[in-house]
Amino acid sequence: MLLDTPLCDFGWEAPSFSLPDLDGSLRTLEDAMGERGLLVAFICNHCPYVKAVIERFVADTRALAADGIATVAIMPNDYRRVPADGPDMMRRFAKRHGFHFPYLLDESQSVAAAYDAVCTPDFFGFNASGRLQYRGRIDSAMMGPADQRVPELLDAMRLVAETDQGPRAQSPSMGCSIKWL
Repeated sequence: MLLDTPLCDFGWEAPSFSLPDLDGSLRTLEDAMGERGLLVAFICNHCPYVKAVIERFVADTRALAADGIATVAIMPNDYRRVPADGPDMMRRFAKRHGFHFPYLLDESQSVAAAYDAVCTPDFFGFNASGRLQYRGRIDSAMMGPADQRVPELLDAMRLVAETDQGPRAQSPSMGCSIKWL
């Protein structure tokens, strides 16, 4: 089912989490936070919307890392219902796409619920104080060709890095519904 994300609730505080990465090490919100902010992305391996933007997403997060914005990706789906999202497939997906950020498994789905994540991809951009400043789409191209895209997520998070504030005008992300337990 195709869903859109809600509007950004500016200033909402990022819920803490402690989730395993692909090596089984626990990662926390505090560990993940960058010097100038954090992008939390709820993604999965099988969703056509994630697949359409994954290369742009990884490239944009590399640029953001240079600006002091860290990224963490969280896989929220019930992988027993969707085996393509299981831990082994997460490892393959991360390797194939050159993830340079942690890819975490939210097996209980408690983190996705705490963030009120609704779809994959669902992007949450926080400032250095852990306050929400962006909840929108990756860019204007969405599932189409990216040759003339407006990189909305990248631009928004660069603004957050510079000013601690996100843009007031944001377009919702859209994607596949989270596969809840």
